[in-house]
Amino acid sequence: MNRIDTRFAALKAQNRKALVPFVTAGDPALEATVPVMHALTAAGADVIELGVPFSDPMADGPTIQRSSERAIARGAGLSYALRCVQQFRERDAQTPVVLMGYLNPIEIRGARRFADAAAAAGVDGVLLVDLPPEEAAELRAAFAATGLQLILLASPTTTDQRLAVLADEAQGYLYYVSFAGVTGADRLDTDAASTRLQQIRQRCRVPVVAGFGIKDAASAVAMAREAEGVVVGSALVAALAEAGPDAAAERAAAFLAPLRQALDRAVP
Repeated sequence: MNRIDTRFAALKAQNRKALVPFVTAGDPALEATVPVMHALTAAGADVIELGVPFSDPMADGPTIQRSSERAIARGAGLSYALRCVQQFRERDAQTPVVLMGYLNPIEIRGARRFADAAAAAGVDGVLLVDLPPEEAAELRAAFAATGLQLILLASPTTTDQRLAVLADEAQGYLYYVSFAGVTGADRLDTDAASTRLQQIRQRCRVPVVAGFGIKDAASAVAMAREAEGVVVGSALVAALAEAGPDAAAERAAAFLAPLRQALDRAVP
């Protein structure tokens, strides 16, 4: 069983919500990424989303865009992200890792070559913001051959017809974008998002996690009421950038631990 499925099955058995932090590979420093990943796990992360720095993002707001620009300037890219996962696996064989990014770097490498390298490094899933499920056949076949899961996205503008496709094809978990906009925007409407999450969970075979706009314990708890988990990205990335490379791991743990505690307290 894929590590993502194993982790969500364990969370369900424990009646706990998944906490999924996102960090950009290579920011705030190349040497900080793996220590930050371990610190997040120690602070209660259930799945780590590792952002692959990309120069032309579609869904990322200014905070993550700037983190990608800094990481690219240091030389971080897809190969660096894979090396980070490989190093992370030397100490952690249990925590699922999902690469999050865009299609172009993978197309350059080739679907099967990428899938082989990602699986060998210890990656469990891949979320590609600009990959429509209708155009995912080649990647899906390559992933299936190597045990990787393709994580799909749904949003408030997803039609019921398209949601049916996503619900049938989703693997690992379905990432629900809580509002129409970019990451880090202050537009989260928890009531509207919760209503849509209820509808999606009724149709989806895999767990549904909510992201975008979750920045602290209060917003995490609010979104977790109708989701199996929450993703926190921009607020964490901003906290790491302000900390500097030497203090990044400690700052990551300090940021995430209160969210873990709040989620565990909120579960009835």
